[in-house]
Amino acid sequence: MRLSLTMTVTAIGSLLFGLAYLLVPAGVASLYGITLDPSNHYPRFFGSALIGFAAINWLARKVTSGPALRAILVGSFIASITGLIVAVLQAVDGTGNSLEWSSVVIYFLLSLGFGDFVFRTPPPG
Repeated sequence: MRLSLTMTVTAIGSLLFGLAYLLVPAGVASLYGITLDPSNHYPRFFGSALIGFAAINWLARKVTSGPALRAILVGSFIASITGLIVAVLQAVDGTGNSLEWSSVVIYFLLSLGFGDFVFRTPPPG
C-alpha cells in the first residue's frame, strides 16, 4: 500500500508539474520569482522528463516485486536526490523567491520515500 501510494502521488505530482513546465514554463518560473527568456526552451525539456517520470511511476504503481521495480525505485531515488541537490542550490543562490523552498521540501520528501524503499525496506523480489 505505501509503495503504491508513494508511486501514485509521485506520478500525479510529476504529471502536473510536467504539463505546467511543458505548456507555460515562463508562468511557472514567474511563480518562483524567476524571469525566463521567451526563446529559452530548456524548461520544456524538464517538463518532458517529468511527464516521462510520471508515466513510469503510474504504470509501475501496482507492481509488488521484481528487478524492474527495483530499477524504477533506484532510478526514482537518484532523480529525487539529484533534484534535491539542485533545489537547495537554487534556493540558496537568492535569484528567486521563498517559494523555491517548496521544491526543496518536495524533493526531500521524495528522497526519503524512495530512499526508504531502496535502502531500508526489504528489497522487492
